[in-house]
Amino acid sequence: MLRSLHIEHYILIDALDITFPEGLVIITGQTGAGKSILLGALSLLAGGRSDASLISEGADSCVVEALFDGSGEEIDALLREADVEEDGGRLLIRRVVSRSGRSRSFVNDCPVPLSLLQEVAGRLVDIHSQHKSLLLTDPRFQLSVLDHFAGNSALLGECRTVWRALQGCRTQLSRAREERDRLLADRDYNEAQWRQLEEAALVSGEIEALEEEERSLSNAGQIRESLARALDPFAPAGDGPGLSASLKDAARQLEHISRYLGAASSLGERLESVRIELDDIEGELEDLFRRIDVSPARLEQVADRLSRLQTLLKKHNCRTIEELIAVRERYNEMLFDATAVEDRIARLEAEEQGCAARYASARSALRVARLAAAPRFAESITGSLRYLELDRAVFSVSLVAAPEGETGADRVAFLFSATGGTPAEVSKCASGGELSRIMLCLKEMMARYVGMPTQIFDEIDAGVSGSVADKMGRLICAMGRDMQVFSITHLPQVAAKGEAHFVVSKQTGPDGRTRSGIHPVTGEERTMEIARLLSGETITPEAVQNARVLLSGK
Repeated sequence: MLRSLHIEHYILIDALDITFPEGLVIITGQTGAGKSILLGALSLLAGGRSDASLISEGADSCVVEALFDGSGEEIDALLREADVEEDGGRLLIRRVVSRSGRSRSFVNDCPVPLSLLQEVAGRLVDIHSQHKSLLLTDPRFQLSVLDHFAGNSALLGECRTVWRALQGCRTQLSRAREERDRLLADRDYNEAQWRQLEEAALVSGEIEALEEEERSLSNAGQIRESLARALDPFAPAGDGPGLSASLKDAARQLEHISRYLGAASSLGERLESVRIELDDIEGELEDLFRRIDVSPARLEQVADRLSRLQTLLKKHNCRTIEELIAVRERYNEMLFDATAVEDRIARLEAEEQGCAARYASARSALRVARLAAAPRFAESITGSLRYLELDRAVFSVSLVAAPEGETGADRVAFLFSATGGTPAEVSKCASGGELSRIMLCLKEMMARYVGMPTQIFDEIDAGVSGSVADKMGRLICAMGRDMQVFSITHLPQVAAKGEAHFVVSKQTGPDGRTRSGIHPVTGEERTMEIARLLSGETITPEAVQNARVLLSGK
């Protein structure tokens, strides 16, 4: 329930603080007094469009703030999700618009995005302006009203959940199929590249080893000649001993004389050490000489292998064999992915079938519930329309198949005839006054069957008068017994129904500026306001007497 409203520097409103009671609240005022400005401020609070033109002349910003009693579980859940502090069921909503045209939104003094403000406000206030009777021509609105009447919230929740799961599954499946098609389109190429690299039998560090072998093979003759000459000193000269044998004999001679000459012993040991090192060098030289291959065939093999590897490196823009091996593994992974995605597609297809079956079940349950509720709904609205003096009115509900969606696969059409003839779609046969009456009947019905937020009617009674206006006022008054209802009206029959009555007025101050305000009226002041609605600017005694009769409820 809207408990209080605070407005600062909003168009013609400099400052406004007002408290509202429960039940039916009547708001009247002369044309142009500012009722639409007040409604605009509430619309701004509900997340409507903002710009700098809303700010009063001379001010830097405008503020609209409302205090509500009772938030409800849905709003509490939204606030918890957004980390907004709760305040014992009280809810303070504020919107500030700066001169730049940008706005800031707050809930319980916590800054929130506009989207959250809209969600919260949408669950607190329902503003029905004159043009909203056109909602009757919207199949989505018609379906929503029927579902509210039928109490289909649980079925709708299940249908939405399953539909979203089905759509999510279909999206994943579509992406998986696109990925598979892409992989299959590239499969032959990827397989050819992988096979070429696989057949190359890549070995880490191979190029360095091949390059060294190529250098060796290319210069094998020169290398063998140099090695042979390096071995010459070790070979025996003629019939004499070789270098190793000569050194060994020299060491033995020094050992013989060491008992006579002490220095000979150490020299002998050194000679033996040199001989051993030279034997080792000789062995390694001989091994190198044996291993040097003067083979043009092997040189050609090495050159061909190097050429093949260099070609692959250049083709795949790699610098090392290790990078080339990584490329080979990537191609291998892509070939494996093509198989893995097929498995994923099979799993998603099975999941899609399951979701589709659950959706079909939820959709069918909704249709059954709607078909069962439609006659009762139509009967209820027909009764209300006849109460509003459409004595021959016929109202029915048509339910036909529609494209699948989160609310099922049904399309609802409200059919109407004011004369008792064959009903046609409301949009094609109802006048403005008839649309107003139908919309009021729908709202009144929803107030009986559904917990609705604070309802604001902006001249829903437009296009009617006399006893019909009186009965519309009674319906609105009946709604006010179950919820808070604001009725902005020009009809005295409606204005006389509410317990609380506020008048919007416009005044010009000493500074020449025009300002709008709102104040409650009671007693004789209210009687005079009803009389003004009856007779216009010149209030006659008859109008005053008639106003008293209306207020007395006789």
